[in-house]
Amino acid sequence: MKKLHKKFLCTLLSVSMLAVLTACGGKDDSASTADSKATTTTTNTDTNAAADTDTSAPADTSTPASKDGSVAVFYYTYGDTYISSVRAALDSALDTAGIKYQDYDSNNSQTTQSEQVTTAIAQGATVLVVNLVDTGSDDAAKNIIAQANGVPVIFFNRSVSEAAVTSSEKCVFVGTDYEMAGHMQGEMIGNYLLENYDTLDLNGDGTISYVMFKGQEGNAEADARTQYGQEDADAILTAAGKPALSFYDSANSNKYLVDQAGAWSSAAATEYMQTIMSQYSEANNNMVELVIANNDEMAIGAITALQNAGYNKDGATVIPVFGVDATDAARDAISAGSMIGTIKQDAEGMAKTIANITANFMDGKEAFDGVDSANVVGTWRVNIPYATYTGE
Repeated sequence: MKKLHKKFLCTLLSVSMLAVLTACGGKDDSASTADSKATTTTTNTDTNAAADTDTSAPADTSTPASKDGSVAVFYYTYGDTYISSVRAALDSALDTAGIKYQDYDSNNSQTTQSEQVTTAIAQGATVLVVNLVDTGSDDAAKNIIAQANGVPVIFFNRSVSEAAVTSSEKCVFVGTDYEMAGHMQGEMIGNYLLENYDTLDLNGDGTISYVMFKGQEGNAEADARTQYGQEDADAILTAAGKPALSFYDSANSNKYLVDQAGAWSSAAATEYMQTIMSQYSEANNNMVELVIANNDEMAIGAITALQNAGYNKDGATVIPVFGVDATDAARDAISAGSMIGTIKQDAEGMAKTIANITANFMDGKEAFDGVDSANVVGTWRVNIPYATYTGE
């Protein structure tokens, strides 16, 4: 009888231990919609469901102690190469700071992002970091601020107006002086064209024919880059006695081609460029002689089409291509000689600044405490500097 009693107790103890181990186990979900990360555990979850919280796990003494509260970080899309680099850098910066966070992929949908904000607030997020989807007006930004209802909001990368940001005392913007990217790109293009004019003028008509790839209508960054990338290049050319650039299609009064999906994608640029070269070519004596792209993804897409047609590779004629962002792919293309230059957006600098401000909000400090004062604009904005990149 004692043996049976001891066997029963052993069995009961084994079942109990199994139940405890099961309760402490992390959830492994490979869905790509979001990552829920803490400094001691990493759990992939669906952004529309509550994040798992493991209160029984022992502390990891190799990482900083987590700050009170958690941060919800909303990306307009994971599919943007530059935004992906910001995300990787920001994840690292928040981990280093010991800040719990959850990443959300809004998949280029403002409706989705707004719903995710509601979910995050319901889950107790204490700071919102928002890469806004809809930048065509202040409505989306103001709605998120209203949803936050006093929870600090850090908008980043995609422009939000001063009026929207300053409508809340706990709201700031981290971005760039976006007009500067267009000015710097235009200057880079103009100087390159002057140095190589005769080689680039394929049909010898004395004028450089160009195509402009615009990422999105109604986006302040895209508008500025489209305008100044061409205007500033023209200013350099005409000052040197050369004709202004000529858009390849005289019937296009906009003088740009826009990604209709608003995704600034390489696929859109590849499709456009392949269509262009079916009509505009060296054989027809009207080949496009310059490609200006509002970001590196579209620049790479144009290069893909050019290479498919026999250009921009070893021993072949190079049609100069310029972009913005200085992504790894663009740097590689510049190194290979298939792309001429780009304007660097400092993903790591942006991420570190966002993490700094996030920590300040969580610690009850002034928002810009510890931020380089040279980059601070008023009480609402930080501009991360650009830099020209030509591989030199």
